[in-house]
Amino acid sequence: MPDAPPAVLLSAFADEATRPSSKAVPEQLAAVAAVGLNWYSPRWVQFPGEAPKHCVECTDAEFAELRTLQDDFGVGVTSIGSRLGKVKLKDEADRSHNKFVPWQEYLDGEFAATVRAAHALGTKLIRGFSFYHPAGTDPEPHIPQAVDQIGQLADLCAKEDLIYGLEIEPNLVGETGPLLATIAEQVDRPNMLLIWDGGNIAAQNKDAATCFAEYEAMRPYLGWIHIKDYKIDPSLTWDGYVDEERLKNFVPADVGDGGHPAVFKDLADHLPEMSHRVETLGVPGFFLELEPHLRGGGQFGGFSGPDGLGIACRALCGMLADVGIATDRRDFASLRADRGF
Repeated sequence: MPDAPPAVLLSAFADEATRPSSKAVPEQLAAVAAVGLNWYSPRWVQFPGEAPKHCVECTDAEFAELRTLQDDFGVGVTSIGSRLGKVKLKDEADRSHNKFVPWQEYLDGEFAATVRAAHALGTKLIRGFSFYHPAGTDPEPHIPQAVDQIGQLADLCAKEDLIYGLEIEPNLVGETGPLLATIAEQVDRPNMLLIWDGGNIAAQNKDAATCFAEYEAMRPYLGWIHIKDYKIDPSLTWDGYVDEERLKNFVPADVGDGGHPAVFKDLADHLPEMSHRVETLGVPGFFLELEPHLRGGGQFGGFSGPDGLGIACRALCGMLADVGIATDRRDFASLRADRGF
């Protein structure tokens, strides 16, 4: 018999899939299940009679309600879609509106709340970032401080049997693939992995070839991939700082400038080693996670709607099929198995 094709686990930031006026959890999980996903990452959530809040702010009762809903819809948690690392490295005024939080206060507050959420919802993965250096400055001189703080986060995560994933994104110390690879090499912790996101690179007015090159730089340290793409807007210029609230050109992965065709072709060859990397840490497989922002995105989230999530998911699955990568997406056979047939 021929070997089975390499396979990935599909996931999504489910808060992208609700109505504009809601972050209601049942809506989120219904959309995720409807497009055939078995996994999601919680980020913004909303419970009856309450305003939306970040999932790390949930009460014990709300975590219990989340777990019940996850069971009802048959979905597991990929990662905590945290905000960790999206604060300033230095208490200096700049042209950004980013905040600075004293380090121990940050560990005792946002970090501790994120760890609590990971344990409460049954995941080993925490999505995080590499901190804001002063806006418009060269990030390289700030690498030592970022490495020190990320290393501390990774060590504290290791004590909790958790994994810290560092996502590439504009305006942060790790805004490019080579910079993130340098950070990963210097942090040198097995439980600190990288997250490639083609849309976050293309949004810096970088073409598909550059986005792929940055993926290659990150590949030795990759833990999972976010699926977002962006069509370069010639009216916007990259001058060392991206106004994330102005970014409007997010598109499905099959029509953007993020280099996904080349990335998926390469991924098909390297997926066994990448899957092994995360499985040795107790993760069930290598995740591709939809974060499409098809109706817009900003610093702390995005919105696609249920139809947008479906569009993004179908585009992704078609591209994966083209390069021979299988997925764990639900089908009729899995539905019959759930019914005991």
